[in-house]
Amino acid sequence: MSRRRRWTRVGVAGLTAALAATLAACGDSTPDRVDYLVDARVDNYNVNTVDSYASGAVMALARVLPGFSYLGPDGQVVPDHDIGSVTVEEGPSLTLRYTFAREAVYSDGQPMTCDDLALAAAALGGKHRGFAAASNAGYRDIAQVDCTAGDKTAVVTFARGRDYAQWPALFGVGALLPAHVVARMAGEDDLVGALGSRDQARIGKIAEAWNTGFALTPGQEIDVDDFVSAGPYRLTRYTADGGLELTANDKWWAEAPATAHVTVWPRGTDADQAVSDGRIDVADTADLSIGDRVAGRATAELNGSENRTAEQDPRPLSVTQLVPAARGVLADPLVRRAFASCVPRDSLARRFGANGLVWSLRTVAPADSLSGALNEQFARRYPRADVRRTRALLEQRPTDENGRRAPVTVRMGYVGPDPVAQAVVAEIAASCDGAGLTVTDTGSPELTPGELGRSVDVLITNGPTGSAAAGTASGFPDAFQLFRGDPLNLSGFASARAAGAINDLSLTDIGSTRLPLIRTAESAAWDDLASIPLYGTVRAREHTGAVSRVVPGLARTGTGWNMDRWELT
Repeated sequence: MSRRRRWTRVGVAGLTAALAATLAACGDSTPDRVDYLVDARVDNYNVNTVDSYASGAVMALARVLPGFSYLGPDGQVVPDHDIGSVTVEEGPSLTLRYTFAREAVYSDGQPMTCDDLALAAAALGGKHRGFAAASNAGYRDIAQVDCTAGDKTAVVTFARGRDYAQWPALFGVGALLPAHVVARMAGEDDLVGALGSRDQARIGKIAEAWNTGFALTPGQEIDVDDFVSAGPYRLTRYTADGGLELTANDKWWAEAPATAHVTVWPRGTDADQAVSDGRIDVADTADLSIGDRVAGRATAELNGSENRTAEQDPRPLSVTQLVPAARGVLADPLVRRAFASCVPRDSLARRFGANGLVWSLRTVAPADSLSGALNEQFARRYPRADVRRTRALLEQRPTDENGRRAPVTVRMGYVGPDPVAQAVVAEIAASCDGAGLTVTDTGSPELTPGELGRSVDVLITNGPTGSAAAGTASGFPDAFQLFRGDPLNLSGFASARAAGAINDLSLTDIGSTRLPLIRTAESAAWDDLASIPLYGTVRAREHTGAVSRVVPGLARTGTGWNMDRWELT
C-alpha cells in the first residue's frame, strides 16, 4: 500500500524519549529549540535574486522576512494582517493602498515604511537597470508607487489594462527587504527620491547593495545592524556545525513564537550529522530516506532513490524538468530534438514521479484544477525514449570535409549530492548512449542557474530554476519561465506566441479563459523545447513526535511557512 507524504503525523513516545536522550547526550544548551532540515543552500538573506530564488532561502526565512501575504499549506495566498492591510481603491486601473501596521518595526527598532515597498517595486519591476531579480512577474505591470519617505502608507497604481490577477501575492513573504539598511549600504540619504530619479549612478549603488549586501555563509558573523528582521524570528548565528540559528525577535509586536529557537539545517552545514544524531525534528526534503528516518520509519536503503514507486504526493505544486541552455550543443534545434527523443520520460516518471504519471506541462502543476485534461492533450509529445529517432535526427546534421559529424556530448547538471538526480542522469545517459549521444553527469554542490550554457548544457530543476521546494497554487510567478526576457526563463525561450499567452494569463484567474492561453503557451514551448517536463515532484515533509502544530507546506516556502507555531511536546 502506498504511503502519503503530504500530511504525515507521527506521535511515538519512544521516539520522543530517544530524541530527548540524544539531545541531552549531545550537551544541548537550548532545550526550547526545534531543528528543521531543508534540502537546499541558504546563502542569501535576499530571497529574490536569481540564485537565491533557486535556493532554500525562503524555506528558512519565511518567518524572518514576512510581507503583506504568505503562502499557506496548499500554496494559497493568505493576507498577513500582522504586517498591514491592502485595500483596492477606485481608479481607471488597478489601484492598491498598502498600509503598514502602526506597530510594525524591524528588529533594530526602525519602523517598516513605504520605503520598503518602493524598494521592492523598483528591484522586482525590471524597469531599473542593475537589479538581479529572479522574476519581474506582476511587478512589471506597476506604473507608479506613491510613497512619501517614512510614511506608513503607499499607493500602488498599475498600468492601464495591466490589472495583474495575482496581485494579493505581491509584496508578500520575502519581498520586503529593509530599505533603511539598503540605503545605508548604498550611501544614499534619500532612497525613495533616488529611485524616482533618473540618476543611474545612485540607482546603481542601490541595486548593488540589494544584489550583494545580504550574502550568508556558514561561519560568518551575523551583523545585527544589517540582517534585521520584521518577523517573529531573527538571525543570530550561522555555522557549519551549528546550522542557521533563529531566535525569537524581541521587537515582534504580534503573537510570540511558540518555540523560542529554531535551527535550520541547509546544505553546506553538518545536516547529515544532525540526521544521524537524531537531532532533526522537522524535515522538508526530496530525499525520502531522510523523511523516513525523521518520522521513525525503517528504510531498506538510504540512497534516496529506492522507493519512489511506492510514494504518493497526489497533488504537487511543482514539476521536475530538464532546462536546456540557449547556447552550446543544444542551441542546434536538431540536437535538442534528438536529446529530447532519447529521454525516457515514461520510465523516469514511473520510478520517481508523483503517482508514476508523466507530466507534460510547465505552467500548470498536478494540483491545478485544469491539470488533468491539459496534461492528456500534451502527453503525445516525446512520451518515451525513441532511440531510432534520435539517431535519425543526429544523422541530419552536416558533415565536415572528411564526411564526419562532430560527436554530441550533453552535460547534465544539478545541485548535488542528489541521489535522485544522479539516477535520472544515469538512466537518460544509458538511453541516449544507444543513439550515439553522450550524456555526462556534471552535478555539483556549488551549481547555480548561471552555469547553464557555461559548465552545463541541461539543468535538472524542481520548478523553473531550483532544487528546493517550489510552486504556488496560482502557478505564478513560475509561468513566467516561458515569458521572453524574464529572468525565470533560463533557456532563453523567445516565442512571441508564448509571451503573449503568458501576458494575458497573468490578467485572469478564470478557468475558461486560462485554458486556451495555457494551450497556446505550452504548444509553443513544446515546439521549441523550451524545457522538458518529466513528473510531479515528490517530497518528504515529516516531523517527529517531539514537536506539534507542524503543517506541511506544499509551496516554495515549504513546511517553514508556520514555524512560529511549532511547539515542543
